[in-house]
Amino acid sequence: MAQVFPPGANWLAKWSILFAILGVTLVVGVASAVYWSPVVTQVGVHKKQPVPFSHQRHVQGNGLDCRYCHTSVETSPFAGIPATETCMTCHSQVLAGQEMFNPVKESWDSGQPMEWTRVNDLPDFVYFNHSIHVNKGVGCSTCHGRVDEMRLTYKAETLHMGWCLRCHEAPEKFIRPKDQVFNMAWEPPSDQLEQGRKLVQEYNVEVGQLLNCSICHR
Repeated sequence: MAQVFPPGANWLAKWSILFAILGVTLVVGVASAVYWSPVVTQVGVHKKQPVPFSHQRHVQGNGLDCRYCHTSVETSPFAGIPATETCMTCHSQVLAGQEMFNPVKESWDSGQPMEWTRVNDLPDFVYFNHSIHVNKGVGCSTCHGRVDEMRLTYKAETLHMGWCLRCHEAPEKFIRPKDQVFNMAWEPPSDQLEQGRKLVQEYNVEVGQLLNCSICHR
């Protein structure tokens, strides 16, 4: 019986398998890199806002507490976006003549709210409650980074499920005293694990329920 494949077919088959493996590895690697890049995660990306609001100026420069603008963060799932009236409390007098404040003045005159662009935006299938986290000792900077140092606000963490699970799996690594929740400069002490375990018990954190899917997906 005549030979079906030429002698070089074995060589061709071996190299084809090798290139196929390399191709799949390359595709997976590129896809993974894109998935974790700012293109997808939006981490570190400054989004255009109607007014170039500087948290650094207001928090570090003027000493404003997070709750001055985000009034419902301790009592509601939503942290709250400041009403135009909150801005005009100061800016009806301070820097009122600057062109960049025109959108604020237009909102005040028309009664139409400012349309801010969400920076930390979770998918619709994810339920997140700010008040629960704040009242259980999770600091603002844990999720939002050093907002007090941001001239223009950007997303500090991916907010991927795996990132959230780091805390849900071991809350003692991240939990802090409640009086430090709004302290952006807070750093965990050297005995954080020991102190964290005590706070978990003191704040009645239901560790056994934190990994229940229905906690976030309702």
